[in-house]
Amino acid sequence: MNDAFDSACEIPVEGGTLTVARAGPPVDRAEGVVLAVHGIAASHLAWATVARELSATTSSCLLAPDLRGRGPSARLPGPYGIAAHVADLLAVLDFVAADSVVLAGHSMGAYIAARLAAEHPERVSGLVLIDGGLPLPYPSGEDPDDVLLAVVGPSLARLGVTFARAEEYLQMWRMHPAFAGPWDKDVEAYLTYDLVGIDDQDRPDAVKSTTSASAVRIDGLELLDNEPTWTALMQVQVPVHILLAERGVLDDDNPLLPPKVVQEFRAARPDAHVENVPDTNHYSILLGPGRGAASVTSALRSALGNA
Repeated sequence: MNDAFDSACEIPVEGGTLTVARAGPPVDRAEGVVLAVHGIAASHLAWATVARELSATTSSCLLAPDLRGRGPSARLPGPYGIAAHVADLLAVLDFVAADSVVLAGHSMGAYIAARLAAEHPERVSGLVLIDGGLPLPYPSGEDPDDVLLAVVGPSLARLGVTFARAEEYLQMWRMHPAFAGPWDKDVEAYLTYDLVGIDDQDRPDAVKSTTSASAVRIDGLELLDNEPTWTALMQVQVPVHILLAERGVLDDDNPLLPPKVVQEFRAARPDAHVENVPDTNHYSILLGPGRGAASVTSALRSALGNA
């Protein structure tokens, strides 16, 4: 168990159990509850830095599941897709008896959170979205698998690959532009969390990821072309706080959500609070050292009424 979290449990969902980590007091003793949803090829440890900071400054509970197809939850079968994730998260809320929560989502998790908030408004008191949730521009005429690979990059390419040892895997990520900067124990724990041995006596140190490539592909293609997911945020009635990374997936000048898309959303939803987080990329806005995690924690505190 990572030291940012106090416990983890298995919660019954369709087809098996979902692994859910908890930071802070149990739901029935917490001042408020956050349900935090990670990105397309990530895990609950994407929230480790935020979970630690939130626990240090509030008496709130943060629940962070490993989505179906990721981490230990990879043992769950399909179907995958945004609707399946929404159903799993509702099962989590029912199991822990959380009537209404602050929903937080990063990247793909932002789209899942927006769908849940739009379709089940009685279960959500506030929505905090990190670098996601707005329609993704999909170039017409391009192969959707090529578009997905361009967006997800090494997160998808690593799946199904066997590495001689965990150090080789980490070295691959150190070469990724988004992780070339500050690096700490939360980043390293996040990157190695879903690695498992391959049970080969000739290669005792070899590892591979447990994340389902099928789940990542199906979820990703749905993000590119699924109207209920794209339009969900416009239907949300609770307060919305969106944090945007200054730089993109490759730590470049191409943020995941283009300025035009953000501008159109601001015009359509002037009630939403949209915040740019300087000196962050798509990953560092949530995880590791720097100002990203502090900005997310501040937004969550505000949504919880602890600002």
